[in-house]
Amino acid sequence: MSDKPTHDFPGNDIDVHWDERLCIHIGECGNAANELFVGGRDPWCVPDVVKRAEVRDVCERCPSGALTYTDKSGEAERPSAENTVSVAYNGPLFLTGDLAIEGAPEDMPGVRFRAALCRCGASKNKPFCDNSHEAAGFRDYGAVGEHGPGLTSSGGPLKVKPIPNGPLQLEGNLTLKAASGRTAWQGQKAWLCRCGHSKNKPFCDGSHKAAGFMAD
Repeated sequence: MSDKPTHDFPGNDIDVHWDERLCIHIGECGNAANELFVGGRDPWCVPDVVKRAEVRDVCERCPSGALTYTDKSGEAERPSAENTVSVAYNGPLFLTGDLAIEGAPEDMPGVRFRAALCRCGASKNKPFCDNSHEAAGFRDYGAVGEHGPGLTSSGGPLKVKPIPNGPLQLEGNLTLKAASGRTAWQGQKAWLCRCGHSKNKPFCDGSHKAAGFMAD
């Protein structure tokens, strides 16, 4: 990581910002069907080659919050209407919505709307994913066996609190999606495993205690 982990790509109408602390190279930017991001080009991102709406769309596809923008018209990103947690196949938890992640730095604006949170226990950037699950050989295919109590409304703030040396505590209207894309669980409070040892993934079952999980 460089001394300055955030990088700015200015344009006439809109600027793009990239935070390498959060980037896990999913590739939504480089695979977009336009010339906004082109690998090997210097600069990598050129906001002026596409319409302003396209810039916003591509940045908001980034599931980790690493990409954000400053639209000079005043248009700003808004949270999705539903708070969701998608359990990735052998990977992190992808969160979208009106997120309030406790301890998130003020200079990480993208994680107010989109975040990838570690569930293997190996990330060096907890609570965020840094792709350490790959080297750690983390295996969980993202099935969800429980239904939850259900919801009577959606949206609103979702508070995410990393419990010291324990799970992620989520409070607020929440929809949990299995890796298959199935809407699996809905409710207003959940404790999700972030040590990688639970036998009831994605939920915590207290295994972090026996495993000696240390978050910091």
